[in-house]
Parts: sequence; C-alpha cells; structure tokens
Amino acid sequence: MRCSPKPTARGDFSRMSFTVYVPRDAGALSLGAGEVAHAIAREATTRGLELQLIRNGSRGAYWLEPLVEVATARGRMAYGPVAVGDVPTLFDADFLSGGGHRLSLGFTDQIPWLASQQRLTFGRVGVVDPASVADYVVHGGYQGLRRALAMSPEAVVQTILDSGLRGRGGAAFPTGIKWKTVLEQPAGQKYVTCNADEGDSGTFSDRMLMEGDPLSLIEGMTIAGLAVGATQGYIYLRAEYPHARRALNEAIAAAYQARYLGADVMGSGKRFDLEVRLGAGAYICGEETSMLESLEGKRGEVRVRPPLPAIKGLFGRPTIVNNVITLATVPAILHRGAEQYAGYGMGRSRGTLPIQLAGNIKRGGLVERAFGLTLRELLYDYGGGSASGRTLRAVQVGGPLGAYIPASQFETVVDYEALGGIGALLGHGGIVAFDDTVDMARMARYAMEFCAIESCGKCTPCRIGSTRGMEVIDRIIEGQETQSNVRKLEELCELMVQGSLCGLGGMAPFPVQSALRHFRGDFTARVRH
Repeated sequence: MRCSPKPTARGDFSRMSFTVYVPRDAGALSLGAGEVAHAIAREATTRGLELQLIRNGSRGAYWLEPLVEVATARGRMAYGPVAVGDVPTLFDADFLSGGGHRLSLGFTDQIPWLASQQRLTFGRVGVVDPASVADYVVHGGYQGLRRALAMSPEAVVQTILDSGLRGRGGAAFPTGIKWKTVLEQPAGQKYVTCNADEGDSGTFSDRMLMEGDPLSLIEGMTIAGLAVGATQGYIYLRAEYPHARRALNEAIAAAYQARYLGADVMGSGKRFDLEVRLGAGAYICGEETSMLESLEGKRGEVRVRPPLPAIKGLFGRPTIVNNVITLATVPAILHRGAEQYAGYGMGRSRGTLPIQLAGNIKRGGLVERAFGLTLRELLYDYGGGSASGRTLRAVQVGGPLGAYIPASQFETVVDYEALGGIGALLGHGGIVAFDDTVDMARMARYAMEFCAIESCGKCTPCRIGSTRGMEVIDRIIEGQETQSNVRKLEELCELMVQGSLCGLGGMAPFPVQSALRHFRGDFTARVRH
C-alpha cells in the first residue's frame, strides 16, 4: 500500500519513502491492527508522505499488539500497543524516522521478550512480507530446497533423521522415520499432506506460521515431496482460519509464478503441486487417519491401523502426514544442517518448540525456545505470572486432552520425556494457565464435555463413556454420593483409556485423572445444596 506524496507545512518530504509494518495476523486484527493500519495510511496521505505499508505477521507478543514497526537506517523500531487515537501523535513525534514516543519500545529485536528467544522455525514471522517470494528469499528462504535438490532423496531423509526432528503435532513421532517409510514404498503416486486442523485450546502457532511465513510451510512440503517421490501435496486447513487460507493461497500462487512449485521446481525438472483443502470443523480430524478420510470426501472417522498412512494413506497411496510446525521446520534443517539443529534441546527432544502461552497469563503469546527450560520460566519469565495478579494454581499443557499440572510441578522441564514422567504430555505446545480461583472439578467436567461433543462416535468407550463421565461429574459437583461417584469416575476413565479406538477417547480422561490426582479436594469436598 502506497500513499501519494505532497508537500506539508513541516517541509517537503515528497522524495522520502518510509516503510511501516502493521500485522495482518488474526490475533493482531482482533486487537485493532486493521484499523490502525488504515489510520496510518490516511495520516500519511494527509501529511503528503510516501509510505510503503507492509502487512506482516505478528511477532507473537500479543500484549503489545497492535505492534507497529518502522524501518530506519539503524534497524526496525517498534511502537505498541498502538490505538487509532495514537496515530497522529506518532507522526508528530517523527516515528517514521524512529522518533521517541511514549509507545516506543526501541529496536524490535532488542525487546527482551523477543531477544531471549531462539527462533528457528519462526525466524521470519513478523519480519517478512508473507506474500512476497522475493522477501522470503532475501531472508534465507529456499536455501533448504536448493540444498535438497543437490542431494539424493535418501540423503535428504537421512538429514531429517539425524536432526532428531519429531512431529510437533502431538504424538512426537520421529519425522524421518515416517519419511523413510514412504520413500521405501514402490514408485508410483505418493502424497504429502499437512494437517493444519489446529483445534487444541490455547494453541495458535500453526495459524501464526501460516499467516506470517506461509512460504516456509510450502518450502518444507516441497522438500518432503522431492525426498520421497511425491508429486502432490495438500494442506488440510480448518475452515475457521480464513486469514490463513488467504495467506496460503497468495503464497502458493506466488511460488508457482516464481517456479518454486509446478512441473519444473527451480529448474530441476522435478514436479510438485500443492493446494489447500478446507476441513469442516471436526476436532477428530486432527488425528491423521480421520484427516485422510476427510480429504477423500468422507466423514472424518478414525481408521483402524495397520496399515499405516505411510504405506496406505490418502486414496490408498503412501502418504506423509505431518503438521504445520513440523514441515515448516524442515527448510531450516536442510539449510543449516542436521547437526546444528540437533545442537538445540536435550535428550531425545532436539531442536526448538514454539510454545503458546494463553489463559490467565499477563503476557500471552508465542515463545520459541530450545527444549530444556522449565514451566516456571515460561510462566513467569515470559508470561509474567497471572493476568489477574493472583497465584497461579495450575496449567493445562497439550490442549484439551492434556493433564492439569499443579504449581508444585512447575519446575518440570519442558521436553517430551520429562512431562511424560509426571503423567503429562507436551502435545502441540499449548499452555493454558489458571489462577487460584479455578474449580478443578468443573475443569474436569469441561474436558469430558469436549470429548462428548467432538467424538466421531465410531467406538463405544469414547462415544458413551464421555457422556456418562459428564453425568458422573455433574453428580459430584452437586454433592451427590461424592465418594462412590469419584470411584465410578476413576473406573470410567480407566475404561476409556484402555478401550478407545484413538487418542481422543484414550486421552480425554487425562485431564480428569490429573485433576483427581492433584486437586482431589475440589471433588470430595462438595456439599449438596
């Protein structure tokens, strides 16, 4: 967006051009970023200033949104949170040249909350124009694909294996093993699918990545296709993400035009095509086989395994199924090498993880750090404690099927094995915080209700068990035969864990069991009114 120049009373700036960044990320838009962008454009026109207004992705510091950045000779300067009424005063303070203002945050990359992160996957989010291939390339984009084209498929797969990258969608299965299995299948039609049906409560990293740096996902899927011999890719996107859909389609069209997609990828003579397909709002389609059913135009229901999708997946063909963050991390691994990526993290949890802080938290947003920091560091050093100012009592990690972790376990290290050791799971990296006013029996009830609503209905333990679980918890909350109903609830949870067909029914009891384990008084101390 450019605003036409004309002389002003302050002087003739018509030959000067300024670049301003205002996010078009859905989270920033919900906080008024769109209105602020229009106000900046109007004010520049009124003052006769030539302005290039770039709608970038959010940096993920949502308590600072709308975050406005301006490019200066010394680097990008940040101002925030900016309201429409602040715009004239920003111009008066000469913010286009980095002038001082009460909303000035200094150089963006020196904001402590951002400076202390290790952004590998999210290194370009908030930095680049999401729709510009040229901007993506200037900031290191397509170097991973270039390197992959100079390697054999086996070498590319081995690089992913050596990096230690595990699936960031929840199961944490080694990505390289999936790819190797698909590569080893007989030549023929193969597919690469991206599960972008991000439905866990408190999670938004997939959306942020797709809206702020969609070409990294596109590049990652292209590398995956070339590595295993797949010529077609699909991004299965939840319908509730219209801004991500627009960003992806713009970026895919730009990639085709620049010959990074299509029949002759980067002049290699190799083909890879990609398109976006919309889901229909079913949480169960976060499970890989349900997603494949939906992609085929069927009702989203879990498939019985074996066979695995890597052997018999989409339309019965060998298929890679990874989520957004997993695939968007691939270009950095190919560009910088497996050893460098594996140098981050600890134990079997290598690399970095984009962690999402939400709920009753003062500084909510996205934090990308190597595995190894503690929950307490995340909640207090980054999150700033509760938004209410009260004591944090618990967090739920890993989405609506994740365990509730009490404050006594906040020293737990964030990695797959450490959280598994306390009966929790890391999942997609979402953390939802609760202060000391929370009623954990009601939170347990919410977990069962969520499962009852989202169950595909294929297996009885999940379909019926979740509904009976809600009823039992309702009786506990009402103070009816509390002790016997708590025992019934424990038995029902165990039945669901052992008997359900997929992770939805098998994991839905996890938050209930953890609430009973750590906050039993919220169940047993009920008094009937």
